[in-house]
Amino acid sequence: MSTGRLTAADIVAAGTTPLTAPPYARVRRRFTDREYLNVVYRTDPDALRRVVPEPLEVEDDLVRFEVMRMGDVPGFGPYTECGQAIPVSFDGERGEYLHAMYLDSFAGTAAGRESSAYPKGPGKPALRVEEGALVGTLDVGSLRVAAATMAYKHRPMDLAEAGAQITVPTFMVKIVAGYGPRPQVCDLVRTRITDVVVHEAWSGPARLHLFEHVLAPLADLPVREVVAASHVRTDLTLEPVHPVHDYLEDL
Repeated sequence: MSTGRLTAADIVAAGTTPLTAPPYARVRRRFTDREYLNVVYRTDPDALRRVVPEPLEVEDDLVRFEVMRMGDVPGFGPYTECGQAIPVSFDGERGEYLHAMYLDSFAGTAAGRESSAYPKGPGKPALRVEEGALVGTLDVGSLRVAAATMAYKHRPMDLAEAGAQITVPTFMVKIVAGYGPRPQVCDLVRTRITDVVVHEAWSGPARLHLFEHVLAPLADLPVREVVAASHVRTDLTLEPVHPVHDYLEDL
């Protein structure tokens, strides 16, 4: 007989709080009409090594700045995010370490942090076309933190190459706080994008400016030289994360 109260099964099924109004649905994420602006640039190699955790290996001085406009996402709807990804290798496999991400969606931020390990925080990213340029920006509060421009649909890009660029394995750090000073979980995790359909892809000249902000320190990885840029529109699926290294075992 039902007691009319939330049971242990109800609480576990909710997956997050508030129990009676979870901010996101626990569903597999299929992204429809996701649009990327990617700017790959060279930075200070010493600064790069300071932000990449062991046992990931930094093999170059590159960073990928990305702005992503989500056309449609189950449970979230449209939103925009941006961040920095760093090419790395782990146990002989090449991929990217997600350094920082900023979103204009609380549901997307909460789900990314809780159910996966995406290093997401609040921000106001935007992606638009202005007078022949694709423009990607990030504001935090009233301050501009990043501004990227790329010539709009300048040169067609091979669709297979574009798909390969956005489906490399992704590494992140998953931390779940404990009830004392020691976390319950502290793992390096791996995931990747699958089921990709690339609708169009373009390359062209680009510029990127990063501005100092204490809570969004993208400029700690300064722009030395823009190497490449791409504009990609795609459908894709995010796979669940799985742990590949337990930092608690290193203590």
